[in-house]
Amino acid sequence: MNISAIIKLTVSMALFGSIGFFTVHTGVPATELVFIRCICATLFLGGLWLITGGHKTEIWDKKEIVRTLICGVFIVLNWVFLFKAFEEMSISIAISIYNLAPIFVLIFGALFLKEKMTIQALLATITCFIGSMFIIGLNNFLSLSEFMKSGFIWALLSAIFYAFTMLTSKTITKLSSYALTYIQTAVGIIILLPFIDFSLFDGLTTTNWLYILGTGFIHTGFVYYLFFDSIRSLSTILVSVLVFVDPVVAILLDMLLLDFIPSLMQTMGILLIFGGIFYTIYVPKKKRVSHTST
Repeated sequence: MNISAIIKLTVSMALFGSIGFFTVHTGVPATELVFIRCICATLFLGGLWLITGGHKTEIWDKKEIVRTLICGVFIVLNWVFLFKAFEEMSISIAISIYNLAPIFVLIFGALFLKEKMTIQALLATITCFIGSMFIIGLNNFLSLSEFMKSGFIWALLSAIFYAFTMLTSKTITKLSSYALTYIQTAVGIIILLPFIDFSLFDGLTTTNWLYILGTGFIHTGFVYYLFFDSIRSLSTILVSVLVFVDPVVAILLDMLLLDFIPSLMQTMGILLIFGGIFYTIYVPKKKRVSHTST
């Protein structure tokens, strides 16, 4: 067990759990915020890359570079959709749906990697889907306009692209964490630049800029360095369990600092989602270990 990697991933998830709180105080829309995040992270990671001399020892593999570029597109879309979800719904609800990503990893693994989908995983997927309906409110599913306004689609898309990011990044083993994240954030700058409305940055306060730079240097540069540096050294099961640190921190901050109080149905939905994910990831593994030991 790689203790250092476990600590890095835990710290990165705990820090990332506060991103929703930062986001609502930035004063800029999702696309513009992600653009600034990419600039900050590129400067931060590029500086570390040069200071540590890592750029001199990189192993450049064409296939890995292509996968890194693709992963960069996935991660930028993941951020944009997550921040758009924050604009439409509470942080706790958006994060709960966002953390359906491990379930999507299992589904995509079955569809594209020919991995076997167990009965337990199928039941957990259904449970999580029911939980997501409870979170949004069943009445919102009766009207297309209300459903689209709920933010559910944005949160769901963020979870899907988070899953794509996790699956793709696991296949990149030669590039350093600096190079990996630097390339991805540079991709973000390039693909978002044509869509940025720079007038939206006029009139921002010092506090707005502190939150914006915090999401850039801390939540993007530092957090994603820790994330990609640790994920390649840990099993998919362990990574999927440790990402639970993120929603726990996010929900606690939402309730303590932003006065979010979930309804009974939303609480049931949150419990169903995390119960389904936990059962999929942890319980089957525990059973397998017990069976092996006997």
